[in-house]
Amino acid sequence: MSEIFMTYGTMITPLGNSTEANFDAMLKNKSGVKFIDNSGFNQENWPLGRISSLPSEERYNTLLKRACHNLIEVHGRDLFSNKQTLVIISSTKADINALPKDTFASTRTILKEELELKNKIVVISNACISGVIAINTAADYLNHSDYEKVVVIGIDALSDFIVYGFQSLFALSNEPSKPFDKNRKGICIGEACGVVILSKEKINDAFHVNYLGGSSSNDANHISGPSRTGEGLFRSVNKTMNRATITSDQIDFISAHGTGTNYNDEMESIAFDRLGLINTPLNSLKGYFGHTLGAAGLIEVISTMKMMEHNILLKSIGFEETGTTRAINVLKESKEQEVTTILKTASGFGGGNASLLLKKCP
Repeated sequence: MSEIFMTYGTMITPLGNSTEANFDAMLKNKSGVKFIDNSGFNQENWPLGRISSLPSEERYNTLLKRACHNLIEVHGRDLFSNKQTLVIISSTKADINALPKDTFASTRTILKEELELKNKIVVISNACISGVIAINTAADYLNHSDYEKVVVIGIDALSDFIVYGFQSLFALSNEPSKPFDKNRKGICIGEACGVVILSKEKINDAFHVNYLGGSSSNDANHISGPSRTGEGLFRSVNKTMNRATITSDQIDFISAHGTGTNYNDEMESIAFDRLGLINTPLNSLKGYFGHTLGAAGLIEVISTMKMMEHNILLKSIGFEETGTTRAINVLKESKEQEVTTILKTASGFGGGNASLLLKKCP
């Protein structure tokens, strides 16, 4: 595999409208998860990671346009309108209000108009592992095509459909989620957009990391429940480490999926134990943003890149006492530490599991 670089595009969450604004808020241990009045099917007040500046209608399209404006402001339009640039979208549902028509139709239109793209947009929609798979796919394009740059956009917006859906599964927590904690009650849903740019050469003087490798694996266990032995996640991470020629003792940090549900967090702890990573520092960023579905992999990778840039490990908000059978090393407090190599994992509905490894450029 040839050398692949990755840098920031932009990041929009309940905590801020840019990558820097978000990371500044995270350094202050701020959470974007708030109780939203009458957000449930029976008018319950659920804690959600809601972007307050988005309109009640057209939330997804407005968020995507805002991300495009940020990208042009930071990188200029020529990067995106170049024929050697490909764009990949990661989203679980896109503009769900467009049903029964194509929910990705507005995505294609907005990106074509705002960024003046020359190539067909690639859509990846594979539940909550979409973001990590999209980054892995971008690397594959750079290795096996003539594209010089691939822009990966992860985006999902809140809607009644998604909130009511998770409520019907009895998966929502009635308080901000506490991934891996003994008293966790479930998931909190959020909305966000995150963008990274992968390239064969560094595109500017901004901070870059090297993409080392990635993979995915399906445990084929249940439509919504993960394998109780962590088999799918174990296989994905093991394959990723082999591809990157990295051993467990060379990984400085894990950005885990950590939804705050009993089965997911337990499964992850078992997989990390099996992989020899039980002592490796890790966090879940769901306490900062909620679970942002198709955007989660992107905003969590961007946040982790900022941690690498500044050599700081951010605490896992909501975690106080171990609530899994394997006592993994969840960060209770943020701390300064050299961070060179990180593992990012994701798991999702349908038994999907994905992972990737990043290393700070020399």
